[in-house]
Amino acid sequence: MTDYSDKSLMAASDAALLENLGSFIKYHRLQQNKTQDQLAREAGIVRSTLSLFERGENTSLLVFIQLLRALKLLHLLQEFQVKQQISPIQLAKIEQSKRIRARGTGREGMKLKPESDW
Repeated sequence: MTDYSDKSLMAASDAALLENLGSFIKYHRLQQNKTQDQLAREAGIVRSTLSLFERGENTSLLVFIQLLRALKLLHLLQEFQVKQQISPIQLAKIEQSKRIRARGTGREGMKLKPESDW
């Protein structure tokens, strides 16, 4: 597998990035001791599609997801989830609106409002 720094990643061609994806899949397939036939069957694709993918020649996002799922690496896609973030100003407003003290019952245990006779 080729290691990329942020700068070299930006400078890499699309073809080089596709080859890197293919190398990634091949590396993890071999780490799990699976043949191309086994992985292709588990991913629901044909072996020739996997072979092309591993060489970076025929890639699609759907095939990539199927391969990640079959290799039990789908969790890697969590990086692409949009996470809600609270701005510091919103956080400060939330903190200001929180109660600091509990309301007491009045002097010497008496309730503040008289009970209704209804």
